[in-house]
Amino acid sequence: MKSITINIKLSVLVLFGLLCQSTIKAQDALYPFSDKGKYGFINKSGKVVIAPTFDFAEKFYEGMAVVKTAGKRGFIDATGKLVIAAQYDSKVDGYFSDGVACVKQGAKFTYIDKTGKTVLEPKCDFAYKFSEGMARVQIDNKFAYIDKTGNQIIKNIYEGGFDFKEGLARVKKNGKWGFIDKTGKVVIDFKYDETFEFSEGMANVRVGDDKTGKWGYVDKTGKVVIDGPFDKAYPFTDGMACIRVGDFKTGKFGFIDKTGKIVINPIYTGAFWFHDGLACISTSPLSGGTLKDAKWQYIDKTGKIVVSRGSDFTADFYSGMAYVSYDGQLNYIDKSGKVVWTATDKKP
Repeated sequence: MKSITINIKLSVLVLFGLLCQSTIKAQDALYPFSDKGKYGFINKSGKVVIAPTFDFAEKFYEGMAVVKTAGKRGFIDATGKLVIAAQYDSKVDGYFSDGVACVKQGAKFTYIDKTGKTVLEPKCDFAYKFSEGMARVQIDNKFAYIDKTGNQIIKNIYEGGFDFKEGLARVKKNGKWGFIDKTGKVVIDFKYDETFEFSEGMANVRVGDDKTGKWGYVDKTGKVVIDGPFDKAYPFTDGMACIRVGDFKTGKFGFIDKTGKIVINPIYTGAFWFHDGLACISTSPLSGGTLKDAKWQYIDKTGKIVVSRGSDFTADFYSGMAYVSYDGQLNYIDKSGKVVWTATDKKP
């Protein structure tokens, strides 16, 4: 997990990376936290299982988590042991995927396995994580795709490119977006002004500019399956998709099902995707397209508010927990809204 911002500029970007949906099993879930300027991990009961000794930490993927210490990044296992030394200047996409992680030392990108061994050194200007057996790389300001041997399967001919999801990748050519398969074959033609990746069998696509264009959804053959037309639309998660009716300054957000039916009316001034059956929403007033003194609550798939206390910033639930801020104090809550863990310090 990438992430979206709806109607507001989040001032806590460093936290956002912690809030994406988890890829580890719920019973094994560990949750990163920050307290007194140091990062550690708790379990689902709120017990600290990895002491807060790191300068930064992200959540676990494939049994490993990125941590930062003394200005360098490395990886720990679920016991907190630093199994890959903190030696990297930066990480790319922040986690292990397909058994490898993309790291950077100076200007050089490499892929390492879970022992820290370098398994691939691509010749490129920039590299990204592997997804579904392929990784995108930038060469001479164009996007290409390589396999795990480093073989360039899809040549660097695209102006833009994103990871493979559900067998397809969205790529940009001559100013328009389309989709290719893993052989490089174009399966959905270049005719969209913006798209997202496929999720739950559909991709949201836009024809027209960002202010006046309309969004709908296509299937993997390119057939339009939901012809909104919506003023903004986001990917399906948990069988629901967030949509906006109206412009970015005054429009309201609601949710549709896979038939395109609006099942939660567009009454929210801000909204995020469903995760773990709950979505983060706000009814705080808008001022010029920006939420004023935003507070974020949680609704279920019927639109019922299940966590009414407003967080200072947005947070997805993952593996049954969400990382929220109440009056400047960081907390983890469960899906009933019960506070499971609270930081001892309070942000100004």
